[in-house]
Amino acid sequence: MAPGINPRVLKVGLAISTFLLAMNSVAAQSVIVDAAPSHLVNTFSPPHSLGAAIDRLRTGTPDKLLADPMLKEILGAGWQTVTYRQNTELMVEAWHWNPNGKWSDAEKQQGYFVGNADPAAEMIRHSWAAPLPHRGFSRGDGNGWSRLTDGDPKSYWKSNPYLSKAFTGEDDSLHPQWVMIDLGSKVDVNAIRIAWAEPYARRYFVQFWTGEMEPFYDGTTKGTWQTFPLGAVSEGRGGTVTLKLVSWVVPVRYLRILMTESSNTCDTHGSADKRNCVGYAIDELYAGALSADGQFNDYVTHFPSRQQTVTWPSSVDPWHAASDMDESRGDQVGFDFFFTSGITRGLPTMVPIAMLYSTPEDAANEIAYLFKRHYPISWIEMGEEADGQHMLPEDYGALYLQFATAIHKAVPEAKLGGPPFEGTFGDVEVWPDAAGKVSWIGRFVDYLKAHGRLDDFTFFSFEHYPYQDKPTYSWADLYPEPEFVSHIVQVWKDNGLPPGIPFFMTEGNIGGGAGPSSVKSALWLADYVGSMMAAGAGATYYFHYMPSPDHPAGFLMIDQNYHLLGYPPQYLATQLITQEWVQPTDAPHRQFKAASDVKDAAGTVLVTAYAVERPDKKWSVMLVNRDQYNDHAVKVVFADPESKHDRYFSGPVDRITFGSSEYQWHQEGVGGHADPDGPLSRSTVSGAREMFYQLPKASITVLRGSVASPTTQNGH
Repeated sequence: MAPGINPRVLKVGLAISTFLLAMNSVAAQSVIVDAAPSHLVNTFSPPHSLGAAIDRLRTGTPDKLLADPMLKEILGAGWQTVTYRQNTELMVEAWHWNPNGKWSDAEKQQGYFVGNADPAAEMIRHSWAAPLPHRGFSRGDGNGWSRLTDGDPKSYWKSNPYLSKAFTGEDDSLHPQWVMIDLGSKVDVNAIRIAWAEPYARRYFVQFWTGEMEPFYDGTTKGTWQTFPLGAVSEGRGGTVTLKLVSWVVPVRYLRILMTESSNTCDTHGSADKRNCVGYAIDELYAGALSADGQFNDYVTHFPSRQQTVTWPSSVDPWHAASDMDESRGDQVGFDFFFTSGITRGLPTMVPIAMLYSTPEDAANEIAYLFKRHYPISWIEMGEEADGQHMLPEDYGALYLQFATAIHKAVPEAKLGGPPFEGTFGDVEVWPDAAGKVSWIGRFVDYLKAHGRLDDFTFFSFEHYPYQDKPTYSWADLYPEPEFVSHIVQVWKDNGLPPGIPFFMTEGNIGGGAGPSSVKSALWLADYVGSMMAAGAGATYYFHYMPSPDHPAGFLMIDQNYHLLGYPPQYLATQLITQEWVQPTDAPHRQFKAASDVKDAAGTVLVTAYAVERPDKKWSVMLVNRDQYNDHAVKVVFADPESKHDRYFSGPVDRITFGSSEYQWHQEGVGGHADPDGPLSRSTVSGAREMFYQLPKASITVLRGSVASPTTQNGH
């Protein structure tokens, strides 16, 4: 059944009013809105603050998704502004945002590609990417693999030249580059063999990780990198070198080669471009044990696929060739098609630049192109998920400043920010610096301050996937969401986010098993949006906005011919949030904190609440009843701790609900269908001081109406 205006208005207005007024007040509990004007927590405009994210799409699908009738259905949910995601960074690819441009080595169609800044008559309808041939990652998105353990002596990893002194202006020791080997489990090691390419490291350190957990994420601060007794090399000469690291053996799983001084010799691409002659390069890595007679036993699996021994690098050179382009890996959607399709609604859009695997000139041309086209741009995200690529904040900062300089030379008014972080429950931490500081955001901000460039950082962005790594999740996983949001925002503020800088959640969803079989994901979405805006976010952007025929947990259920099959719970919840809780109009909404005392025996809050004062002067309270088995009745109080006067809804109160009564899934083999599949339920009740509002089990309810002044309600 199509959503929208409900043709089946429930005939319960008078009955509900009578029933609620007659309820035993002892059984009902309260929702308290802190409506003191000075306690305002956020002011936002829905068209600019409640949006969705669009990522790279499967090759051949943009023409079907970004055109009617599918586009009309997508827009019908009500998300407004959009953010364009930069997926090629996650794939370790060079993005050709404009297929027309110039190669640094034009004759051989290779090197560093820079897209044209000047618009042409033909629109950019598609944009593709090239997997980087000097990749050092064995893992990550896509199906790429490392050249460090691929068994091919002709292939090599190379670090990003823009992190060398020639471009940073800083000594290479301030931006040490590294490669890490994961042997899979602890084994006794006493030697390493490095087949250096050009340029090689003159000074480097071979180290092992002392912790039990991996050196990233949860294990970052649970160990240290310790240099082997014989692992320090101060006069490296390249070639293939076998180093005995210790006179005994050490059981290790993770090894790292930390490089601080380059030979600055030129790689296989020649000396014509200085980018070929800085940084570090390695053909192949071997690690194992060296016997007394000099025989080297290698523990590394060398294979040109993900079956190889896992390696991680600090950075990757964006050098590539036209022959590396691969259109089968997905379409980032050409900017002209994107902006003219209607998906942006003509609203200012957050756009990205590729930064981790690109060049400043290419990024500057991209932004210049968009401004020359007069497309409405709100903010510009600098790179994508640098923390997920294990880039240290100082390296990100060095790239950030180079790219910011180039962009502002072309478009001085461009507003830049980032990083954006991957979804996380706590602060993003990295290996300690010399002062022992581990906060990624804190050290990035420190880097900008030290260079007098904090003004180039105009917003902070991050992603939010609380259950991304869980294949399924339980109903109880709904409960921590508001605390997850408030905690992480406070952590970033405590660890160095500059006061007053706007922050945006630019891509997120519940992750895990958010399938269509229950309304769990819908309840999570309401809690997430309400709590993120209550935490002061400038905007939130829903991800998985684009449906897919093979993704039943997507935003819309469609068949292989892109015909609509049904409206999953998050689609219907979006309508409630964007069209009922707020007004879909470009005008300020004032949000205030709200809390309930509806708890279970363990003290778990079962009903959460989010209150806004709308431009139409009505108050709108979104209530999420996370109790999957029981209805609850609540009294809604608008408290003012300053004036000491409480207020209440008065007169007609709109009551709009989506929950387990409006959506019921019927399993059919591996698939199924929903019946009912919406629409939202609507009724009108009479607001009053003693009114108790019924919240159905497993539901989201918006109460919307006028709030009388204390004088009127007290009868004075």
